[in-house]
Amino acid sequence: MATLKPSSWTTFYNEVEALFKYDPQVHIVYDEPGGVLCFYVDDANKADALDALLPSEITFGDMTIDITFCCDNKMTVSNKDKNIYEVAFEGNEAISFIKTVRGAFSDDLIYVVFKNEVVQYFNDDFRDVYGQCSTLYQNIAKNVFRDDNSVFFCTDVPETRKNELKSISWP
Repeated sequence: MATLKPSSWTTFYNEVEALFKYDPQVHIVYDEPGGVLCFYVDDANKADALDALLPSEITFGDMTIDITFCCDNKMTVSNKDKNIYEVAFEGNEAISFIKTVRGAFSDDLIYVVFKNEVVQYFNDDFRDVYGQCSTLYQNIAKNVFRDDNSVFFCTDVPETRKNELKSISWP
């Protein structure tokens, strides 16, 4: 018997849509006939940051999707004090915080910490009674963004555990 799975490009689109669902400055449209995933971003700095962090195209078998960034606001402001992830996720309610640990003998380590919540989106998954995929933002980010050995996507701990963990100084 054949195993049915949702198509990879649909899953990728759903992940990107879920990752930026609570970012009021980012709107994503998939032009299926053209094979283009377009990010409409209200802030030029954020558009530039996302453009640098996401691939310009992604291939799923014999299908290639181009990823483009559109921004009406062409003014840019220097963000020297922020790392690229802080710019890309500024205002996104899925983020708890971003922490940079300065590297003494290596690159800085960047921890992008997402809220402690389950993310669900329709993915035509017959293994779920509602056809939903249930995951964490950190898993989505690992699938969506380019690999970078100095960036770690994490999930925040519940508020009830934060006092318990304050004694840990790393990172």
